[in-house]
Amino acid sequence: MTDLLPEALTHFALLDALAVFALILAWLGSTAFIERKNTTNPSTHMLMEQYRERWMTQMVTRQPRIFDSSVLAIMRQGSTFFASSCMIAIGGCVALLGGADQLTMFASDLASTPVAPKAVWEVKILLLMALLANGFLKFVWSVRLFGYCAIVMASTPNDPTDDAAYPTAAKSAEIANHAARSFNRGKRSVYFTIAALTWLIGAIPLIIATLVTLTLIYRREFNSRTRLALAN
Repeated sequence: MTDLLPEALTHFALLDALAVFALILAWLGSTAFIERKNTTNPSTHMLMEQYRERWMTQMVTRQPRIFDSSVLAIMRQGSTFFASSCMIAIGGCVALLGGADQLTMFASDLASTPVAPKAVWEVKILLLMALLANGFLKFVWSVRLFGYCAIVMASTPNDPTDDAAYPTAAKSAEIANHAARSFNRGKRSVYFTIAALTWLIGAIPLIIATLVTLTLIYRREFNSRTRLALAN
């Protein structure tokens, strides 16, 4: 098992290394680009942060706060759903590792190439598992943060004239933004996991899938009708 990685690396071409590097760069770079504070062209993610801050300000004077708790519960359920999905997908990857021999034959038939060593496919599956594990951890932390946010919201004074009302609401908004940021990072891990699946076919499909995923993310964050509606 300790010789798995060195043995597998000898069977990868330079194009494979470039494809994986492009995937990781796109994954990390898209996060940094989306979450940057740009006042001239903010992303959908950053625009939503402003709306959460407004939400918590309005929450102070809303009585009762059933609507606010319902919205927060929906957001937490979304994180829980994706966390469960990641766990199921990780289990599927573990099953694939156990059946790497069958996967080798199947993927080689798809690509019409000679059968690659079993260790090569195991490394490719481990990349999928790493991305899914990151997504799972982000979603779980998001669930936790939404729970913290609910507690801070509940501690916000009902009286808007109370000196602690709006500062406490601001804390709620900050925690909610952290939770949403973690949730969005988890979703991007899932997006790039889907792209990484194409590496089972070859390096060129992985590069193409990475570019398609990056284009899709950019469009949703900077050039979608939803973003236009939020910005206006």
